[in-house]
Amino acid sequence: MENQLATDETPALRRRTLLAYAVSAPVVTVAATLGLAPETAFAALPLTPPDSVDYYDVGDSLVQVGLPTMPLVKLEVGTNGRVLLDLPRLEVGQGIATACGMMVAEELDVPLTMVDVTSADARPELMYNQVSGGSAAVRCFDAALPLMAAALRARLLLAAEQRFGVSASSLVVIDGTVRAPDGRTATYGELSAAASALPVPAGVSPKPPTQYRVVGTAARRLDAYDIVTGRKKFTMDQPVAHAKPTMLRMPSQIRGRVVSVNNIGTVRAMPGVLDVVVIPTGGTIVANPPGVAVMAETFGQAYAGALALDITWGDGPLAGQSDASIQAALKASIAPLAAPPLGALTVEGDFTFAACTHCPLEVECAIADVRADSAEIWAGLQTPIITKQAIAMDLGLPADKVTVHVVPSGGSFGRRLFWDPVQVAAQVSRLTGRACKLMYHRTDDIRQTRLRPPQFHKVRATLVAGQVVSYEQRIAAVRLDARHGYGEWGTASTGSLPAGVSQTVGNMNYEQFFFKTMVASPYNYGVSTKVLTPLDLDMNTVSYRSVHIMPARTCEEIVTDEIARRMGRDAVEFRLEYLRSERARACLQRVAGAANWGRTMPAGFAQGVAAHQESRSYCAAVVEVDARDRSNVKVTKAVIAIDVGKPINLSGIDAQIQGALSEAIAIVLNAGLTIRQGLPLESSYANYRFTKMRDYPRDVQVIVMPNQGQPVGGLGEVGLSVAAGAIANAYARATGIKPRNFPLNPQPAFDTVPPGELPEPVFVS
Repeated sequence: MENQLATDETPALRRRTLLAYAVSAPVVTVAATLGLAPETAFAALPLTPPDSVDYYDVGDSLVQVGLPTMPLVKLEVGTNGRVLLDLPRLEVGQGIATACGMMVAEELDVPLTMVDVTSADARPELMYNQVSGGSAAVRCFDAALPLMAAALRARLLLAAEQRFGVSASSLVVIDGTVRAPDGRTATYGELSAAASALPVPAGVSPKPPTQYRVVGTAARRLDAYDIVTGRKKFTMDQPVAHAKPTMLRMPSQIRGRVVSVNNIGTVRAMPGVLDVVVIPTGGTIVANPPGVAVMAETFGQAYAGALALDITWGDGPLAGQSDASIQAALKASIAPLAAPPLGALTVEGDFTFAACTHCPLEVECAIADVRADSAEIWAGLQTPIITKQAIAMDLGLPADKVTVHVVPSGGSFGRRLFWDPVQVAAQVSRLTGRACKLMYHRTDDIRQTRLRPPQFHKVRATLVAGQVVSYEQRIAAVRLDARHGYGEWGTASTGSLPAGVSQTVGNMNYEQFFFKTMVASPYNYGVSTKVLTPLDLDMNTVSYRSVHIMPARTCEEIVTDEIARRMGRDAVEFRLEYLRSERARACLQRVAGAANWGRTMPAGFAQGVAAHQESRSYCAAVVEVDARDRSNVKVTKAVIAIDVGKPINLSGIDAQIQGALSEAIAIVLNAGLTIRQGLPLESSYANYRFTKMRDYPRDVQVIVMPNQGQPVGGLGEVGLSVAAGAIANAYARATGIKPRNFPLNPQPAFDTVPPGELPEPVFVS
């Protein structure tokens, strides 16, 4: 990884009412001047109104609501000298456990190998401080965890001071061992009991960055060895005594109904089958997923029982809907753009984005053990507190009688903001009287779990006298289900009001708040507007890695390239003039140089470029594609620069950016859901074409920009939009086709699993 200096001022943090619509602040932004002549730098018109995200974003809100309960987060040193952090966030492979462990190791002067990071159970006393999302986990903990660890170190040194009879200022710590000037030593483990009874000394503060030895380095993930050796335990690996394997059959349409099970007695009599359960209606905050569950002694027997079910399905809320009808409704919901000024030039485009599924390696799953007076849950959850509270309501139990264990998950990307499989497992356990170990089949995991909503975008940029004077973007998307709120009862129940309607007032406010505090433009494009219109279709949606940002910014990057061509400008040169931030400009200059932007390429090959800002981070990318086969355009090379402010784990940053590139390749080129008669046709990785090794470029360079005094920015979603924009622009240059309908590569014909059914198992000898 390489470094390049970048500077910029962090926008001031301003409080906003948490659940209110975010509004733009009346200030003026001007183009920065890095690498440009003054008369060029100030030619761009300031963004008007300024992006509200410059002053307050969703990450800021998560930091603010989490800070009051941070002192309740468990951080301790055991008598064995090991440091324990019980992390109230879901680790789904993004490396937040390792990053937080590095902060702790840094402040306590211990090796990272002495830090254990566990997943905290649902803890309602943490209130808003146990929701994982918004690329904000590291931002939240960087605001408090270094100080917490520094305070713990100060108490340990105070205990050593009392033991040795010397001033704490004369003591040094080496790898968790305190050394006195006369050579006497005591380990943290030996001091922990005494330190626990001592107050925090006054004036404690974290280390300055100049003293960092752990933070800012490349560290191996804490769970890396367990992952590669198969020892890491996910939900299905939990040794819950007597939990019985359970599989589902789900309806022939999204949220369809079970009319009847016509052979329930026959299936119950099959070998190993213990019970067959129709999932009841109901559900607190959100409805129970519909389906029929088969519980058996083994998963093979449960699968056989599920296959044998003869079910009459009823229509769901999307009966008769298809991609064409949904996109037509989305397009019709957008108000027309006003006529441009007389004599102005315009660059315009209509864009469609198919629905997408998160499709992580770990399908939806949960374990539930429901008794008459208590319940215990195991699952990967981004919102464990509201899960605990809602399941307690579903079961008619006091919340303190429901225990929810958060299990590290094999992927999530937003889908586990809701607790759908927990609802199913809890009802099956309640009705059978047995502990339920539920696992969805991959077919239903793709078809029936929550989706990134399909979207339609209408964009117009207006040019007058060689300047971009306005940028208008109208976005219609199937309504985003955000009724999880901030992960606890108050905001979740507010989001679900009024009850009984698919697009509640509370949910609409949440969606607009998330849109206004996440979607930003890096460019000075004069009078700029981005307006979101949610379409009230009762589809099972949820956030998915930059759910609004990636499509919105991909469109803007495509239009930016088209503006530059219309003006006869080089795409990088044009962006350098119009970018609003020196940090973004530094990233773009760095990748342009590293990728040898503008080099001559063979016919059918091309470069594409994009710049992006999100979650207080900045990035730029140059991507190369091979488009000789226009039905299978492939990415061959990528250079991406990322400025996250203060880097914590360089290795983790590299991995996150490469993961974002992989996802961008999928969504831009290959992966989208084909909805017919209210159900996606795709049913496996064979036809939901998420990125495979053959799709990923061999030549990828991630450049991590060094910290220049900025706080930690977000990372989990940031790299997706910049890679997507660069891929789309490379596609346009290589093919001469304007990217408008995503995914861009056509889907080959495939045989689909019939609606409401599961495929027969394939046995490999």
